[in-house]
Amino acid sequence: MSVDKADFSLYGGAETLWEGARSPRRTTITTPTAQDDGKSHPGPPHDPSDFLWLMTEEPHRSRRMAIMKAHPEVTKLMGYEPLTKYIVFGVVSLQLIVAIALRRTHILSPWFLFCAYLIGGTANHNLFLAIHEITHNLAFPGVWPNKALAVFANLPIGIPYCAMFKRYHIEHHKFMGQDGIDTDLPTRIELLLLNNVLGKVFFATFQILFYALRPGFVRSQKLTTWHFANFIVQLVFDYLLVKVFGIKPLVYLLASSFFAGSLHPCAGHFIAEHYLWDGLEQETFSYYGQLNILAYNVGYHNEHHDFPSVAWTRLPALRALAPEFYDTLPSHPSWPMVIVNFIRDKEVGIFARAKRLAKEPASVKLKIVEHDSEVESDKNE
Repeated sequence: MSVDKADFSLYGGAETLWEGARSPRRTTITTPTAQDDGKSHPGPPHDPSDFLWLMTEEPHRSRRMAIMKAHPEVTKLMGYEPLTKYIVFGVVSLQLIVAIALRRTHILSPWFLFCAYLIGGTANHNLFLAIHEITHNLAFPGVWPNKALAVFANLPIGIPYCAMFKRYHIEHHKFMGQDGIDTDLPTRIELLLLNNVLGKVFFATFQILFYALRPGFVRSQKLTTWHFANFIVQLVFDYLLVKVFGIKPLVYLLASSFFAGSLHPCAGHFIAEHYLWDGLEQETFSYYGQLNILAYNVGYHNEHHDFPSVAWTRLPALRALAPEFYDTLPSHPSWPMVIVNFIRDKEVGIFARAKRLAKEPASVKLKIVEHDSEVESDKNE
């Protein structure tokens, strides 16, 4: 119906025909069900004034138990991946070669910025996800070789973070969605300050800083020998790099890390993984596109949370093993479009995260995680 011929007396005071119209559906589904046809919105828009507070437990434990009951052979997919260490060595070498090659290039020149964004951003994003994989002890069977490889993979990132990331990330898995414990969740002040288009542009541009700084404001960590080793090795590496080749190689590495977590095609996974879309209360979304090749298959995120002990090379096999569990879940068709839609879509924003009240005081949770880590180390050493 054209606007000229519309009878606005039938629309309760509306001044356009598209008032109240919803954004197009952003997620897709491989096998539609009676509950979700993959085309219409499964639920109403979420309230943009607050997070979605749930009383249910996180979904991954129950699905893991159901898959293990239906497919006991899933345990054969578990275990470390020897290929990981070779890829880490190759990407670290690539970054050092490019950084040193640019030592005489002006840091604001188009060539320097192009290399930092395209090569460096992609490479350091790959190293972020290598550290994520290594955090789950999936590069070696023992704990200490994994920790040593994480410190090595951290070198081109320029800032020591792998030791702190492990503790926070294990908490993210164990206490997913629990307010004050899961530091992947936006805070109340982020909701108040960034819950608009400009705020979302700022968040998407500087999201690497949010993930780096937010945990320190939400909950602190007890520093260990592992933390100090990460700090010292990184600082010595940075000092020697500047001493021998000047400041520009280090600037390149830091710029690479910034671009890796900014408006970069691969960085869409930060938003794609756990933000709520299309009125769904689904807390985790997968992505099965080609960019997984550059990102250790982290797009298989439901599969990863269900079975964190399955290495990246076997996550596609996990999905293929249990299609009745995974093909009926909505997933994202594109990481770059996740960033675009996050910014422009009024139905998603900082508010679009599921939260739960912590069942136990945060200090108790931290002690549990520390104890579990110590037991894990004892088993693997």
